[in-house]
Amino acid sequence: MSGTKTAVEWLASVAPDPEGCRREWEHSTHGVALLPAGRAWDVLILPGHLGHPTLGVLTRVLGRPGPVLADVGDNRVGFLVPPGTADRWLGTGVRTAGAGTWIVVPHPGRAARGVRWLVPPDGSGTLTDAALLELAMHEAAARLVLGAGEDGWRRMP
Repeated sequence: MSGTKTAVEWLASVAPDPEGCRREWEHSTHGVALLPAGRAWDVLILPGHLGHPTLGVLTRVLGRPGPVLADVGDNRVGFLVPPGTADRWLGTGVRTAGAGTWIVVPHPGRAARGVRWLVPPDGSGTLTDAALLELAMHEAAARLVLGAGEDGWRRMP
């Protein structure tokens, strides 16, 4: 099974009607489906100015973190994390989507309107560990405060 097909199956498996979810992706002009959080994943949603550098840190450390979404303006970045994380999250400035919430999810192999994958799911179920995400957020925030770039070096005026 191809990576995209496996990712579609993994994502659709949480839908109340998986076949309906796949049809929505195939036939919707927007290329998105509404899926419940809290079953196979929760989502931690960071403001874009912190989310993108956090993704940079995670990519440097892990190579490939779990799936990551961004809204159309890159104003928000959503990291898929293990279910239950949203209920336990204490950080400020981070929105959560857990049990009882729904998220807009684009097809993992096509362009969509309104939201896109920065790191598409591979279908394996790999998620970003919340503790590692928190550490990456701290490093990214420190770099922002210090004026460091992605490479960790301070930029000269």
